[in-house]
Amino acid sequence: MKIHTTNYKNTFIEIAEDCPVSSGQIPPTKRNLTLANIQYEMVAENPYQFTSDDVMFECYAQKNDITENERAEGRKDFFSKGQACFRSSALLKRYGFGIHHNEEGKVAIYPAGSEEYERLVNDDSVAKVKAMRNKRK
Repeated sequence: MKIHTTNYKNTFIEIAEDCPVSSGQIPPTKRNLTLANIQYEMVAENPYQFTSDDVMFECYAQKNDITENERAEGRKDFFSKGQACFRSSALLKRYGFGIHHNEEGKVAIYPAGSEEYERLVNDDSVAKVKAMRNKRK
């Protein structure tokens, strides 16, 4: 079985060109946690501790009530199909955060307009990709 990945290495994903904010905004908490809430909490509280795959699977596991005992098999099944990566995340499309993947593929987030965000955008040794644009209305 082929295993897919959402991981990048030594790459910075910039906010979407049509992101409605120019600096990072923490996703608001609603009645139920959104994918953006889960992603933000995991990555902001644990910079460079998780890969993109770790974060994306955790979102899936929480949203689908995957138990600890089911996680190993669930992760294998989840990545047997291609999955959306951080380029499609509301953190980058709506809330103004960029995602840096280090050499090990571990991620950290940086708000647009911050010194670290600008440093990564201007660092020629780091590959850059843009978040996906928002759907046209």
